[in-house]
Amino acid sequence: MANTTREITFQNFESTVDSNPIVILDFWAAWCGPCRMFAPTFEKAAEDHPDIVFGKVNTETAQDLAGAFRVRSIPTIMAFKEGVLLFEQAGVLPAQALNELVQKLREVDMKEVKAQMAAAEAGNGEP
Repeated sequence: MANTTREITFQNFESTVDSNPIVILDFWAAWCGPCRMFAPTFEKAAEDHPDIVFGKVNTETAQDLAGAFRVRSIPTIMAFKEGVLLFEQAGVLPAQALNELVQKLREVDMKEVKAQMAAAEAGNGEP
């Protein structure tokens, strides 16, 4: 069986997130029992949704990336659409919840999200 997930490191994170419409990351470690239990679910979702990048961030070897996102518990799932972090949750996601996340990510109107972000940034500059 072909590996359908990608290894994500600090070095390839930005290019991966910026050049793919939707990216879902699994922050994990080999010693983490729940991470090992979740791995087949994540792999299956990657197979079922080949248009989405499913990335694995090994928190032991990519400590810089895990630190940058303040990952305190693993597994932690993060989802990006058009380079914007839209979802973050620690803990194992059941297969159905992961599939629902994919569907919701597909439905998000990024023009609206980016307009809200711009409005929030503009609001921070006012007294």
